[in-house]
Amino acid sequence: MQRLLSTYLFVSRKLTPELLGQIAGAGFEGLEIFCTRSHFEYSMKSEIRGMAGALEAHKLQLVSLHAPTTRDISAMRESGMPLSICEVERVRRIEAMDELKRAIDVADDLPYSRLILHMGGSRETADPRKRDAAFSTLEHLILHAHHAGVTICVENTAGEMGDPNYLRAFVDETRLTELRFNFDIGHAHLAELSENERIEKSFSPLRVLVASVHLHDNHGEKDEHLPPYDGSIDWPAAIKTLQSAPQASLPIVLELKEKTGPGAPTFAEQLTAARKSMDRFEIAWSA
Repeated sequence: MQRLLSTYLFVSRKLTPELLGQIAGAGFEGLEIFCTRSHFEYSMKSEIRGMAGALEAHKLQLVSLHAPTTRDISAMRESGMPLSICEVERVRRIEAMDELKRAIDVADDLPYSRLILHMGGSRETADPRKRDAAFSTLEHLILHAHHAGVTICVENTAGEMGDPNYLRAFVDETRLTELRFNFDIGHAHLAELSENERIEKSFSPLRVLVASVHLHDNHGEKDEHLPPYDGSIDWPAAIKTLQSAPQASLPIVLELKEKTGPGAPTFAEQLTAARKSMDRFEIAWSA
């Protein structure tokens, strides 16, 4: 199993060669970069090429990008306005599509395999107009991504349009055959089902089209992004479910939330904890 880490763990900081060195030193082999301009300026060729050189220097592979979720005003400040492929208003939808194309175009100078995308926000209702907007946007993005060698993977999230059954029905009905799924196990553990059914029933409709996994834990009440085994997910059962995916060597990306504030562990300590949780998960996976 390749050791993969999402830079969501320190998304509030600039992604520097020094941080990459610490990640490599903690034993990780690959990254998923979370796209916000204050973290990684994905629209600037000079920064992309600099990142490519830094990743190579530290022997780290870029396996995926997480698409931006907000509209950036500048490189140092996010607007906080959601960026959604479900925008009913055409002008705003085109703005969102253009921003996502910029993230896809990173592959021109820094190759990567998958763009992880949310269908809608946590309060997004399954409005037929939003569904049509998502179809129109994804139809364009999939074609753009295909030429860049990138696969678009939609992630299960809270909200009606991120529900696994809705996502699978969407793909079947629209016949977007190149679209794949990123299964977020932490989000699945928040589903409105009995706790022992949440992972399997969330995974089941997506199983044959899952191309990657986001790995994190919680206590079944809020999206905490804890290391595996720090929450209430039944990991032996969860691993059995994940191993039922038809894709061999399924990429599994550890996606943790940074701990901040007084008394919070240092970044180095959080990296060590991340590595230990992956050690434990890998042993269980191979058992």
